[in-house]
Amino acid sequence: MLKFRLSKNSDEDIEPHEVLLDSLAKKKEKELGISEKKFEVPLLKKILQGFFVFCILLILGLFLKTIQLQVFEKEKYLALAENNKFIIHKIQAERGVIYDKDLKQLVFNKPSFDLICEKNNLPQDETEREKIINDVSLLLKKDPQEIKDKIEKGETVFENLSQEELVLLETKIEELPGFKIVNNSIREYDEGPVFSHVLGYTGKIGSEELKNNPEFYSINDYVGISGLEKSYEDILRKNSGELRIERDVQDNVISKEIISLPQSGNSLVLWLDSDLQNKIKEELENKLNELGTKKAVGIAMDPKTGGILALVSLPGFDNNLFQKGADQEELQKLLDDPQKLNSLFNRAISGKYLVGSTIKPLIASAVLEEEIISPEKKLDCEGRIIIQNPYDKTSSSTKSDWTIHGWTDLRKAIAESCDVYFYTVGGGYEKQEGLGPTRIKEYLELFNWNAKTGIDLPGETAGFIPDKNWKKTTWKSNWWDGDTYNLAIGQGFLQITPLEVITSFAVIANGGTMYQPQIVQKIVDTSTGAMKIIEEMEPKIISKNFITPENLQIVREGMRQAVTGVNSPQASSIILNSLPVSAAAKTGTAELGNNHYHNWITVFAPYEDPQIVLTLMTEDVRGVQEAVKPIARNILEWYFTK
Repeated sequence: MLKFRLSKNSDEDIEPHEVLLDSLAKKKEKELGISEKKFEVPLLKKILQGFFVFCILLILGLFLKTIQLQVFEKEKYLALAENNKFIIHKIQAERGVIYDKDLKQLVFNKPSFDLICEKNNLPQDETEREKIINDVSLLLKKDPQEIKDKIEKGETVFENLSQEELVLLETKIEELPGFKIVNNSIREYDEGPVFSHVLGYTGKIGSEELKNNPEFYSINDYVGISGLEKSYEDILRKNSGELRIERDVQDNVISKEIISLPQSGNSLVLWLDSDLQNKIKEELENKLNELGTKKAVGIAMDPKTGGILALVSLPGFDNNLFQKGADQEELQKLLDDPQKLNSLFNRAISGKYLVGSTIKPLIASAVLEEEIISPEKKLDCEGRIIIQNPYDKTSSSTKSDWTIHGWTDLRKAIAESCDVYFYTVGGGYEKQEGLGPTRIKEYLELFNWNAKTGIDLPGETAGFIPDKNWKKTTWKSNWWDGDTYNLAIGQGFLQITPLEVITSFAVIANGGTMYQPQIVQKIVDTSTGAMKIIEEMEPKIISKNFITPENLQIVREGMRQAVTGVNSPQASSIILNSLPVSAAAKTGTAELGNNHYHNWITVFAPYEDPQIVLTLMTEDVRGVQEAVKPIARNILEWYFTK
């Protein structure tokens, strides 16, 4: 402050003793009553006064802020303090597992260890933080930048540590503040390629699902992505427990308290017969190798409950590849190759196909129900029908049959798969009335051929039945008689899933009840060691008695005749007559063009009291071949003699 000086008239500076004398003189003048003279106030005094005011305002501001924090925002900061005081750790639980109908375990939980980073617990000093991350990168042989990126994104630093990595980290973990080894588990699928489309697989939880279910999941959890793992996620998922750790200001642990105990997920018991699943896959693959194709479907159902005994979609894939720690190179090959990627597609519930003559028992049911023709009336099936052009009497087109059947009634028409008979009763011909496209569609809808069945698997699609309006809108063309004839034998624009096919044939097998297909039979709790039933799935009826039992019985007799050959010398499924039980069947050959076909067969057995319905389909086979009938025979012979 001494740099500030007062000026007087002379060029000399005021000395300190002169200021003191002036002060004493001023005091004396006041005592003698001498009028006050003007005297300049030192600059130092103004600064001190300003500083004093500033201090008062600062103290007042601090006081007001204290009131705000202590009174008005007390609850907020008290909660934050409590959060800093306590740490909540998850206590891991096990995800539920899956069994087949005989309690053979198909899915296991395999122990796994992950390295995670709690970013808030990393050292604040940048140099020290860099050193720790570099130490971790050396131990794991990973790029430090990759580790930093994962820390920033809140991702697991390293999943499924090997035994060597785990030992190295455990010896060093105390020197790596912020990093922690957590015990986790991964799914292991027994015979993954056999059951992949049914069981599905799990994958890392997404941010949206984590946000919506914070009470069940953490950032390290895996959730169902496809198959039963996805559709029964709420049943299978674990409910981790919580351990509360109390700390002091030096971060020392004061106490530990279990807030909630971990609860393992419940498990599933399926209708699935794992031996039958293996047999169907084996037989289909053997035949596909002979045919030089790769795509096929096999489904088996209990017609009395709707329980799915087997569901095979080929090509398949190994769902173990999607679990952490799997061969990433093999997984990448799968994802990069369009042909291999196609194996993820579940043809059984999502593939839509022309069904060919598979449709004929359903058309026969409609014909009987509408009383279009008596089941005993015979039509002369001479191998073709000739359709006149309505606009040009000199022009016509021909719809051919696969052979000449002669005089044919309804049962023989089913047994020998007579096209001319179903052209006639489906579209009408000469003096014989036909159902017509509207009624055909109505009855196919009754058999659920244009709706999802509601199976407890994700990804099901609904079939498609064409009609006049659709063709007019889509193709800008009228519906012709030829379209009706095509529809009556399962050709044309029809697109149906294998699951819809087997669900409709189960109605014929059981005498009139359509059951919703179900994979899961029971939900059980196995956490105590014993198996306790939580819920038993009751059969679910979609519809019932939309075709009278008497008419269904006539259709059943036609399908039985296809196997026995009685009154049907050209019976389509005579190969099945050697089975150890009686069977009824219907084949189908859907023409795709360029001499390629979908080959179908649906069988139920025993005929008198059906225990199983089996639908097989080989996709896009070159040439007309005996593709699926030998497979059906081998499977059912094994099934009823095993």
